[in-house]
Amino acid sequence: MLAVNQLGRRSYREAWDIQREILDAVIKGEQPNTLILVEHDPVYTLGRRREAQDNILDVGDVEIVEVERGGDVTFHGPGQLVVYPILKLSDDWQDLHRVLRSLEEAAILCCSDFGLNAHRDERNTGAWINGKKVCAIGIGCRKWVTWHGMALNVSTNLEYFQRINPCGMNSELVTSLENELATAPPWNLVQTKLLLRLQEVFSTL
Repeated sequence: MLAVNQLGRRSYREAWDIQREILDAVIKGEQPNTLILVEHDPVYTLGRRREAQDNILDVGDVEIVEVERGGDVTFHGPGQLVVYPILKLSDDWQDLHRVLRSLEEAAILCCSDFGLNAHRDERNTGAWINGKKVCAIGIGCRKWVTWHGMALNVSTNLEYFQRINPCGMNSELVTSLENELATAPPWNLVQTKLLLRLQEVFSTL
């Protein structure tokens, strides 16, 4: 079983500091593998992809933070369930592609719990519904311990994505559970379902 740390609503930088503390503890063997769940205040984060800066259009007064994960620019904010898996990889789990595929699988299975047929995209990471991204995924890794993670749009204000080219794409290619279901599922239920699916896909870790 993975330990779970639910932070509620936090600023990105505050949760980032907590991530680093837990990352160091897991690396040292002082803490078990941990899933951090959080909802952020509005923020745009820039990954390591070279073109990321070019995909910022007009973010207004929303903060931009450069981070260590892979990928491009994305948005985090209210109504988005963010999970940071701090996982020590061993043996055949020392494969970041396998970790990414497992995170995608958890998101896809969570969507299916709400009657939505989510899928992968051959060219891009994440979980997709009818060709639109509902869950963005980007991880970092230090000494074979993962951090950063996944962001599932539950009832996110999708207008924020219009201020960037999210993950280098057109903003119209982003959706949410609320957008697909016409009503937002209960937040606590989404948390529960996604946690169960994450425990499932990482059961052999």
